[in-house]
Amino acid sequence: MTHYYAFNGDADGLCALQQLWRSGAPGGVLVTGVKRDIALLERVDAVAGDQCTVLDVSLDVNRAGLLSLLAAGVLVRYFDHHFAGEVPAHPGLEAHLDPSAEVCTSILVDRWLGGSFRRWAVVGAFGDGLTSEGHALARAAALPPSSVERLRELGVAINYNAYGETIADLHVAPAVLAEEMAGYADPLDFAEQSMTYRLLAQGYASDMERARALAPERAESGSVLFVLPDAPWARRASGTLANDLAKTFADRAVAIVSPKSDGGYLVSLRVPKGAAVGADEFCRRFPSGGGRKAAAGINHLPAAELGPFADAFAEQFARGA
Repeated sequence: MTHYYAFNGDADGLCALQQLWRSGAPGGVLVTGVKRDIALLERVDAVAGDQCTVLDVSLDVNRAGLLSLLAAGVLVRYFDHHFAGEVPAHPGLEAHLDPSAEVCTSILVDRWLGGSFRRWAVVGAFGDGLTSEGHALARAAALPPSSVERLRELGVAINYNAYGETIADLHVAPAVLAEEMAGYADPLDFAEQSMTYRLLAQGYASDMERARALAPERAESGSVLFVLPDAPWARRASGTLANDLAKTFADRAVAIVSPKSDGGYLVSLRVPKGAAVGADEFCRRFPSGGGRKAAAGINHLPAAELGPFADAFAEQFARGA
């Protein structure tokens, strides 16, 4: 029997995986990629009797792959907080799904494990931009302020590393990062001792210094849109920049548009809590769009659609709309 782990390469997916590994044994076949590489289950080469744990990728996007695995006799355990659509009723599927805005996959795993490895859940929540939830988990774990800040920095750096068009854009491939993280029972030790973490932290500081100097392409009453340059540092910084700008422009929707090497754009979207339309709902209007209520994206926006997208974005999130 082979155990496959299909997981998002961002902080939430990685920290959910670490919790599960600490509750059992690290190992198995890892299927992952950059943050936007989410159609993972079609790459799981499992057979009857195998197991597959899925973390932090939309069931709706992976529906065909999931149904194929279930039909083949693979047992699937699924943790996710993105839009799922209709969940298949199948005895081989154990689904832990919650699309609530205040939930991430690391929190779902933390709940399932009864908080046994909560420090990793704290890292995942902070990395996924759930600041209030990260602090709440940290209080439940009775962590001192200095440790909380260290875990917040770690989550942000791990999450930043996942953004890129290809693995070549990243400082560390997510599968390699997962294996190194597995050597540390406590994420505070990983933050203190790992040379890989130092690489991520230094890269993050350098990239974000450039990113924060960018001016918006369009600024409207209820929205702001940034177009990034075509460079690896900009692609790596895009997700963290979107989270930072969501705090800076807390009352406005934020869109970050990044050029792709083969043409067109990647889009990261953040909307304020309580917005009439969720980020996922808006992004699903476009092919390859999806995500969750507060944060979503479009994996490929054709170049010719940038203007119409910008207009639709401004119109949808105009104050009073």
